[in-house]
Amino acid sequence: MEPTPPITMEGMLLQLLSQGMEIKARLQDEAMDLMYDFLRSSLPNPPFYADPFLSADFSSPGGGGRGGAGEDRISALPDEMLRGIISRLPAKDAARTAALSSRWRPIWRSTPLVLVDTLLVPGDGSLTREAESAAAVAAVCRVLEAHPGPFRFVDLTTGAMDAHRAELARWFYLLAVKGVEELFLVNRPRPMDLPLPPAIFSLASVRRLHLSIWRFPNTADLPRGAAFPRLRELGLGCVVIEDRDLDFILARSPVLETLVFHSSQKQVNLRIVSSSLWCVQLCSCIVQGVSVVDAPRLERLFLWETKTTGDRVGTRVKFGYAPNLHSVGFLVPGVHVLEVGDTVIKVGTKASPKTVVPSVKILALKVPFGVRNQAKMLPSFLGCFPSVETLHIHSEKADQPTGTLSHKFWQEVCRTEYVQSHIREIVFHEYQGKRSELAFLKFILENAEALQQMAIVLANGSFSSGVVAATKLIEDLSYVKRARERYNLVVVEGSNCEGGSSWSCQVASDFSVTNPFYCY
Repeated sequence: MEPTPPITMEGMLLQLLSQGMEIKARLQDEAMDLMYDFLRSSLPNPPFYADPFLSADFSSPGGGGRGGAGEDRISALPDEMLRGIISRLPAKDAARTAALSSRWRPIWRSTPLVLVDTLLVPGDGSLTREAESAAAVAAVCRVLEAHPGPFRFVDLTTGAMDAHRAELARWFYLLAVKGVEELFLVNRPRPMDLPLPPAIFSLASVRRLHLSIWRFPNTADLPRGAAFPRLRELGLGCVVIEDRDLDFILARSPVLETLVFHSSQKQVNLRIVSSSLWCVQLCSCIVQGVSVVDAPRLERLFLWETKTTGDRVGTRVKFGYAPNLHSVGFLVPGVHVLEVGDTVIKVGTKASPKTVVPSVKILALKVPFGVRNQAKMLPSFLGCFPSVETLHIHSEKADQPTGTLSHKFWQEVCRTEYVQSHIREIVFHEYQGKRSELAFLKFILENAEALQQMAIVLANGSFSSGVVAATKLIEDLSYVKRARERYNLVVVEGSNCEGGSSWSCQVASDFSVTNPFYCY
């Protein structure tokens, strides 16, 4: 038996280092998997029935319980109705309809298809990640080659495309030739910055495009005619993209209405110059600045959980020409630096025609009431939006509180005209029962003369009993003297998990949703 070699300090360090690197790599892989799953889950649902059941209705024409030749009533329907049925089925089930009868065989080939790659491979966990990716890529290739198009909805999220670059190039060619209308393309990491082929600009028919975990192509190398002539919605999730390429997209997308950034890999510096944009969202992104330069149709500007770069004091949010801007949020006093025209808004900046955005009717702010320097910027923010009718205030928890803000504080720093004339409704989110919050609510009730409705949402985990907390809060506010008629006060318990809330990019981009801040 050979003797066991002695354990040296150098050997122990090398072993620990090796284990540490393995743990770090595993943690990175787990983090990327979580991000990948999140990006996939945030995509819109496919426009088909999740559990389709299709069968021909055979019934006896003679009635009376006697058997006889059956009648295929579904197959007797007009071609257009049959195409409507097939268009609501996943691609695999749509192809299977050709086996029903000769009447069905040509129908699926002339129907705009819905293609979702997750439904083309076993979902029982029997395949490894590599095998699942390869199987999905092969199945997508078969469908794209076999069907003449157009493709109504294509959702490709299963393939690790670094190993299938040739197939990806072929997909873009086929989707361009066969007319894809909606495309959702997620690269399965890693690498995180896999270059997206410039052929993405060949998709002249695409109206809705969501890209996740890619590096956007260098638009300086594209031909002069490259454009998205029909694109109305663009989502970029965890995409590496340069400022010049953002400018290029806006300039070459003449009917683009919705632009969504999610989980950016690098800082975003967005200049909004567009005659068509209606809604812009930046969610969980590193944002250097957002500048609304020339956006005559822009109605919504949303920043959700955005972060600043380490070497900057705050994120610049500049308002230029946007005469129809209606809804803005969540702005964070002390973190976002507001500019209106050429004026930087500071503590004590007085409202004037050059420092206001008069079109905004719905405003949402996140305020750390426990941080004095940030909270005292709140009045200046309110002064920038003198026509707000619905105000959402989200109370942020302060990691390092700097003191309690009294009722007297708000009387001294907040000009009463900022809240008097227009605010009809206030929703106070994540109320934690702090004295600074209560002082602010009392100040608002004393001065918001047009107020008709106030809703207060209790923060989960902040109270032992939501009912007791609500009763106490209503009692405290009932002592506030109001010169005008009574207002409606509603106190409700939060529905989200402790310390958190959710934001739906889909809801925020929905034209039919008047106020997305109600839904978060």
